Amino acid sequence: MHIAKDLVAASATPLVLGILAEEESYGYAILKAIAERSGGRLEWTEGLLYPLLHRLERLGHVEASWRTPEGGRRRKYYAITPSGRRELAEQRKQWDAVTEALQDIWKATRSIGPTASPVLEG
Repeated sequence: MHIAKDLVAASATPLVLGILAEEESYGYAILKAIAERSGGRLEWTEGLLYPLLHRLERLGHVEASWRTPEGGRRRKYYAITPSGRRELAEQRKQWDAVTEALQDIWKATRSIGPTASPVLEG
């Protein structure tokens, strides 16, 4: 299944903040978590993730620190801040409202089904 770029972009911030709310992490592990949590339907690239992490850091929603795990290579770890937790809570409220509205619409249009094509007159 292909997920439209605008939907991926809209969901990026709450996905990353949600992952970091569970535990601090580094880029590759965040990418892996997103792929796993979406059942492989969301496969982000570094080109999507790192600009987002840098923006969240500039906004004060995450903080970063460099670490070298024993026997490993140096990695930049990201942790959610109190501001990031507030932003995540706000994002959740917004997504709950959108999801509720969509569920209501899908119930009302159940007869159309997810694979039906619109009939074009012309």
